[in-house]
Amino acid sequence: MNTEIETLPLSALRKIQSERLITLLDLLKEKSPFYQKRMQESGIRFEDIKGIEDIHKLPITYKQDLRDHYPFGLLTVPRSALARIHCSSGTTGRPTVVGYTQEDIDLFTEVVARSLKAAGAEKGMLLHNAYGYGIFTGGLGLHYGAEGLGMTVLPISGGMTTRQVDLIMDFKPEVICCSPSYALTIADEFAKRGITPEDISLKYAVLGSEPWTEIVRKHIEDRLGVVATNIYGLSEIIGPGVAIEDFEEQGGSYIWEDHFYPEILDPLTKEPLPLGSEGVLVLTTLTKKGMPLLRYWTNDITRLYYDEKGKRNMIKMAPIVGRTDDMLIVRGVNVYPSQIEEVFSAIPGLLPNYYLKPLIKEQMVVALGIDVELADEVLVQQQIAKGSAAHTALKEQYMQQVAAEVKKRVGITTSVVIHEQDSLPKCEAGKINRIIK
Repeated sequence: MNTEIETLPLSALRKIQSERLITLLDLLKEKSPFYQKRMQESGIRFEDIKGIEDIHKLPITYKQDLRDHYPFGLLTVPRSALARIHCSSGTTGRPTVVGYTQEDIDLFTEVVARSLKAAGAEKGMLLHNAYGYGIFTGGLGLHYGAEGLGMTVLPISGGMTTRQVDLIMDFKPEVICCSPSYALTIADEFAKRGITPEDISLKYAVLGSEPWTEIVRKHIEDRLGVVATNIYGLSEIIGPGVAIEDFEEQGGSYIWEDHFYPEILDPLTKEPLPLGSEGVLVLTTLTKKGMPLLRYWTNDITRLYYDEKGKRNMIKMAPIVGRTDDMLIVRGVNVYPSQIEEVFSAIPGLLPNYYLKPLIKEQMVVALGIDVELADEVLVQQQIAKGSAAHTALKEQYMQQVAAEVKKRVGITTSVVIHEQDSLPKCEAGKINRIIK
C-alpha cells in the first residue's frame, strides 16, 4: 500500500494524473467502441488531450449510458477476462453492471485498505463487516481491503441484528463497517439490552452508502463509543474507497485522486465550477482497466477544497448535501433529506429516525410531510405517561418546534407528525430511503 503518494506536492501529483489520463485515453481509443463514438459525436480527438488540465474537454458519462449498453457494452476487455462482476440492485430500472479485471480488484483492495487506515484501523484489528455481500460492492470491497491491510474480518453481512450484537460482545471487534442507519439500529439493540458504550469493544465505525449528517454521527459515536468516519464510493467508479474521512479530522473526505480525478460541475450548464463551489461531483477513473469511465456524473451534490491543516495533500470533498435525484421541490425550493435531518440537531429529544412524504397536487410537490420519532428518555425525564394529556401536549409542542425550525432553516412550510420511539421502520440491512412517495 503506497501511502507516500498521499503527501506528494501537487505538482508531482498533477504529473501522475496527466500520465495516467493519457494512458487511459490510449486504452479507450483502442478498446472502447462506446468512447470512440462518444468522442466522435463530441468533435474531440483523443490526441487533443495533452494532460489533466484538458479533462474538461472530454464528454460526460451518465448512469443511463451504462443502462443503455447493458450488460457489457462499456467493457474494454473481453467478458472472459473479468475476475468479478458487480451491479446495482436494479430497483429503478436495468441494473448498472461493472466489470473488474484482477488489476481492478487489486486497485479496489488498495484504496479500501488506504481508507481503513485513514479511518483508524490497524493491522491485526478485527473488522465486524455488516455491509451486504453479493452483487453490492460494499461487503466484498471492505472485506478485501481489510485483509489487504492485515486485519481479521468477520463477514457477517447485514441483518439479524440480535446476532450482530451477540457476536460483537463475544468476539470484541475494534472496527465496524455498515451504513449509518444500520449503525443506529445496532445501537438501539445494545440500548435495549442495557449495554453501555463503555461495555462495547468497538473503537471505530466506518460508515457509508448513504448521506448522513453530524447529528447522526453524534448519536452513533455517543451510543457505540466509537469514532465514526464516512467512507464514500459508488459501484460505477469502483465501490467504497473512492474517498474517506481521516478519523482525527472528520468533516471532509480525502479523495484518492491519484486514481479518481474529481471535478465539480454546474447542475444545469454542466460547466466546471471554481474550487470551493457547490455542484455535482464528476469522477474519472484514471487507473481502472476493465470498465474505465470518463467524467462520470455521480448525481452527488458537494464541493471540493484543500485542507491546509490536513495530514495529506490530496483534495477533500465536503459532506454530501444530497443527490440531484433525491431532491424535492417544495413550492419552488430545492430540499434534500439531509437539510431536514440537520433540523433535529436544534431540537433535543428527537431521534434521527424519520421519513419525508411529499404531498403531491397536480403532479407538483407543493408541501412536505415529516414523520419523526420522539425519544422515550424525554418522557422519563418529564415523568409523562404515554397516552396522557401531557403526552399529547408534548407531541404537539414538538410538532410546532420542528415546523418552525424547518421554516427558519429551509424556508418551507411542513406538516409534522411525532411518533413514539421504535414505531417507525428501521434499517435492517444496507441503506435506507428516507423519502416515501
